Amino acid sequence: MLNKVIKYFLENKLVTLILLDAMIMWGISTAPFSWDNSIIPRDPVPVDAIPDIGENQQIVYTEWAGRSPHDIEDQISYPLTTALLGIPGVKTIRSNSIFGVSSIYLIFEDDVEFYWSRTRVLEKLNSLPSKLLPEDVSPALGPDATALGQVYWYTLEGRDTAGNPAGGWDPQELRTIQDFQVNYALTAVKGVSEVATIGGFVKEYQVDIDPNAMKAHNVTVAQIMEAVKKSNLDIGARTIEYNKVEYLIRGLGYIESLKDLEESVIISNDNVPIRIKDVAKVQFGPATRRGGLDKGGSEAVGGVIVARYGANPLQVIDRVKEKIKEIEAGLPSKTLADGTVSRITIIPFYDRSGLIKETLGTLEEALTLEMLISLLVVIVLVLNLRASILITSLLPLGILITFIMMRQFGVDANIVALSGIAIAIGVMIDVGVVFTENIIQHIELPKNVGKRGAALMEVIYEGASEVASAVVTALFTTIVSFLPIFAMQAAEGKLFTPLAFTKTFAMLAALFIGLLFIPTFAHIIFSIRFDKGKMSKVWNGVLIILGLTFLIGFGSWLSITLILFGVNNLLEYKWAEDKRKYVNIINVIMTLFVVVYFIANVWMPLGVQNSFFANIIFVLITVGLILGALMLMIKYYTKLLTWCLENKWKFLMAPIFIVLFGITAWQGVDKVFGFFPEFAKNNIVWNKLSEDFPGIGKEFMPTLNEGSFLLMPTTMPHSGVSENVDVIRKLDRNLNAIPEVDLTVGKWGRVNSALDPAPISMYENIINYLPEYKINEEGHKMRFKVDDENAFILKDGSTYKYLEDEFKPIATKDCLKMKMENTLDNGENIFNRLMIFGKIF
Repeated sequence: MLNKVIKYFLENKLVTLILLDAMIMWGISTAPFSWDNSIIPRDPVPVDAIPDIGENQQIVYTEWAGRSPHDIEDQISYPLTTALLGIPGVKTIRSNSIFGVSSIYLIFEDDVEFYWSRTRVLEKLNSLPSKLLPEDVSPALGPDATALGQVYWYTLEGRDTAGNPAGGWDPQELRTIQDFQVNYALTAVKGVSEVATIGGFVKEYQVDIDPNAMKAHNVTVAQIMEAVKKSNLDIGARTIEYNKVEYLIRGLGYIESLKDLEESVIISNDNVPIRIKDVAKVQFGPATRRGGLDKGGSEAVGGVIVARYGANPLQVIDRVKEKIKEIEAGLPSKTLADGTVSRITIIPFYDRSGLIKETLGTLEEALTLEMLISLLVVIVLVLNLRASILITSLLPLGILITFIMMRQFGVDANIVALSGIAIAIGVMIDVGVVFTENIIQHIELPKNVGKRGAALMEVIYEGASEVASAVVTALFTTIVSFLPIFAMQAAEGKLFTPLAFTKTFAMLAALFIGLLFIPTFAHIIFSIRFDKGKMSKVWNGVLIILGLTFLIGFGSWLSITLILFGVNNLLEYKWAEDKRKYVNIINVIMTLFVVVYFIANVWMPLGVQNSFFANIIFVLITVGLILGALMLMIKYYTKLLTWCLENKWKFLMAPIFIVLFGITAWQGVDKVFGFFPEFAKNNIVWNKLSEDFPGIGKEFMPTLNEGSFLLMPTTMPHSGVSENVDVIRKLDRNLNAIPEVDLTVGKWGRVNSALDPAPISMYENIINYLPEYKINEEGHKMRFKVDDENAFILKDGSTYKYLEDEFKPIATKDCLKMKMENTLDNGENIFNRLMIFGKIF
């Protein structure tokens, strides 16, 4: 079967090329990277920074204003919990009762579809007994999202035309704009499940009763409440026909001002109407709140965008940003006393797209380095440029095919899933090397030298089919070894299963390429001959012309390599017959230098504070040592193998020591050798080893440098609103005083969302610290060269200005790293300073 597949695609190159084009276009369409492409429609793999390992849950959210947690538990949480028992697929039910709010969490089995579970919960809520809950209490289903869906936080601020803070807006005005303009606009964005508001004051009519006046007029509180309720109502009174025309009759009663409410009649005593203003004071005031927002020590108003379950977070954020640009021009503005025009502006303080793009940029860089290093190793080992190009040029195709399979199987792209592709690069290279090297060996056999056309095709078919079954067996053995990962459940399964999927997809893609494309393109590449006089001169002349064009047009010294390639090949016939083999060696050496150049350019192992030349030298030395060790291993392999076979126990001491050292470093000395308690007791050497080898520790989630910290302190449960506002204001001001901190935004209590059941004594402070690197929109580190002490000139010619108290550059020609004043170089040191600050505070 495998041989028939290889033969069919080898003989039908048009079919192979059409399939290749289809795979490339489909792969580009589904790739998660933000590639500029206006020709191929985009249907990218959903991408996020980290996998969503949360439970499959639905939230039933109920508000009962002013009621204590005990009343909420007895009259809402408990009756609802018992009523919701028996829903299909429910694993467990949890409830949380706080002041005025009940949250019930229904945890479903992992294999239950998300929206199917919502339908079952809604059916149950619609069939609740009529007297189960208090009157005017309506339970609602929470947003169709998970806690990881909070992808974008923002504040509303008054800014001048230059974008500087101008103020002039009080929290009540900002909250009104957020609730009635921004919220509606952003909720309509595709992929947004909810826009939850936080901070500010909700404007309301407040009636402050006067007990003495009430007693004098013989009025009760219930009568006042009933009068207020009935005073804000329009009445319909059917129609009346007059002069053959029908008129609608309405009783207008909606409150439009304080006076309307003040004039409302409560009762009539002796035909004298008693109005609300006679027994109470009516005024505007803020509603009671259970959460707030503080930015740098000042009251703030904002919101959080929650992405819908299953939506692509990166696309949702991009659509939200487009919508913000669209509505900002229509947001209110006012002229302040000093003449400054202050316009409402939406300012983000948490934007996950930065982390997502930086994660993708890091993995894209890692994949680029892996492909370059693979090309380097293949060139050295095979010493055949055509074979090297054949093997490494098909690596991007394998990655594109993996993206296609991820899209079709519903595997989202995140740091864990994409790591599976990076891990599988070696296997993909192995498949290409095995197929290509065996094909070359068959071509170089004396009986096959000089064959062309159909004869060469038959040689390539023999070489590919000879190893096809062995490659398939090896790949499927590796795939089978991942079956235990596929069997994982709960959070562990959600974390590691995407990695197993992507690695399996990459290996299947490598097999697909090895069987279908490598033999075909091997026949195409090895059929090309430049040894004829005219053809060789034309080809090499084209190389020289291209090199001169790129050198004059772009000024890149890499174009000199093309010129040298052409000149070297043209001078081949000037060499003696026995020395012409050195032409290929010279071409290989030049190719190696080009590859090393790109590796150094992407990797920059010594850092950008050192010159690019120093980085190239370091890469050359590193590559030379590694490849030199590899070549020595190949040269002396027979002698080494003979010695190992003759001295088995001496050789086995090395792996035994490595295994013991690895287990000790992993678990720690105490756990590994803790079964000798008497020996360990009061033993100085033992104590020293226990200190030096405590174990490497364990962490469930991978560490990410997100550019921010989340500080979550709590205060006493009985602390009041004024106390919490004062504490979080002081906390944010002191955090902002740390030189490395760019911005601090603190939240106390909860946002208006079922996803946030926090009490008012709980704080969440998002601390954004100044970046060590300037990152572009695609998540790649940007490079600068210094023009003057207050500006950077970007490589595209534009200028980046910065404030003197913001960054202080290192004055080197090719500066990438921007150090901060009084800098601590990384997030860990900033975190240590935050901990010291916490103890002082």
